[in-house]
Amino acid sequence: MRKLQVGDKVRFLNTVGGGQVKSFLNKQLVIVEEENGFDIPVLISECVVVETAGNEKLGQPAPEPSSKEPEPVARIEAAEPVTETIEGEKITTCLLFLPVDARNMTQTSFECYFVNDSNYFLFLNYMSRENNSWKSRYNGIVEPNTQIFIEEFDKSQLNDLEKVCVQFVSFKQNKTFRFKSPVSVELRIDTVKFYKLHCFTENDYFDENALVYYITRNDIPEREMVVSAADLQRAMQEKSLADEHPRVRKTEKREQQPVIEVDLHISELIDNTEGMSNTEMLEYQLSKFNEIMQENIKRKGQKIVFIHGKGDGVLKNALLGEVRKKYRNCYCQDASFREYGYGATMITIR
Repeated sequence: MRKLQVGDKVRFLNTVGGGQVKSFLNKQLVIVEEENGFDIPVLISECVVVETAGNEKLGQPAPEPSSKEPEPVARIEAAEPVTETIEGEKITTCLLFLPVDARNMTQTSFECYFVNDSNYFLFLNYMSRENNSWKSRYNGIVEPNTQIFIEEFDKSQLNDLEKVCVQFVSFKQNKTFRFKSPVSVELRIDTVKFYKLHCFTENDYFDENALVYYITRNDIPEREMVVSAADLQRAMQEKSLADEHPRVRKTEKREQQPVIEVDLHISELIDNTEGMSNTEMLEYQLSKFNEIMQENIKRKGQKIVFIHGKGDGVLKNALLGEVRKKYRNCYCQDASFREYGYGATMITIR
C-alpha cells in the first residue's frame, strides 16, 4: 500500500470532507488543509488518497478548479450525538504542555494540547506573538469534551511561545444553545518552567504530569498578567524570602467569596531541599500550614485551600491530624476536584 505523502489530496473515510496533506504530526496523525483553508489533525487511517502529490488521480477525480471563491463557512459532520453534562454548560478550556521525555528535561521536546471541557463546539484560533504581529499556529473546530494535539516543539522554539493568544467562538450543532461571548485571552508563558520537572503537575485531563495554562474556567476568561520591571524586581526579592513567607494568592470565586490558596509543595516553599530528610520537609510544611491557620483563625467564614498534591497521602493525613488536634471548630473538606483534582484540601474557619 502506498504511504501517505505531503501534497497528497485525500478524502475522509468515515466523515464528509477532505483536503490536502500539509504535514505529519506523528506516526498516526497528519495535518490536512480543508478547502476553506482550515488545518485539522486527522488519523492517517481515516485518509483515502484521491490524487497524489504528483497529480496522479486515484479512486475518484479531484474536484475541478473553480474561479469562484469558496464561501467562508465552517462545516462539521458530527459522527455521533454529543453526550452533555450539567457542568459542561459552562466552558472550561486550557493549554497543556507535556514533556516527550520527562527523564531528560535538558534535551526533551514538548507537546502542546488544547482541552475543551464543555458541551460546546469551539471554533479555535491559537496564535503566538512575533514582534508586533501575530502568527496562527493552529485553527479549526474542536469538538465537545475533547483534548486535541496542537503541535510539538523543542526548546529552541520556546522564545516564540513567551506570549500566546487563544481565541474561540462557541456553538452547538443542530440544536438551540445559550449565547456565549467570543473569547480572546492573551497569556504570558513562563518558559523557565520548561526546564523544571516539578512545574509539571497532576491534572484532570492526562495521566502524565503537565504544565497547565487555563484559558477559561466556568465561562470566566483568565486575565493577562502585565509584568513591569518593578514587578520583576519585587518578585525576585520575594523569592529570596520564600522560606519565611509561603506563596499565597487570593482568587475570586464565582460567588464572589475570596478564597486563599496556599501551595504546600516543598519546592514552592524552599528553593533548595538538599540535605533535608523527608521528616524535616514534612515538619516544615506543617509549620507553614499552622502559620497560615493562625494568621486567619479569627476570620470567621474564611476559606483556605491547601494544595498538597495527591502523592501517597502523607501530607494530607498530617494536615487532617493538625485540624483535629488544634482547629476542631474548623470545617474540613476536599477542595473542588474540577479545579484541583484530588490534590487539595479546603478548610473553612468557623
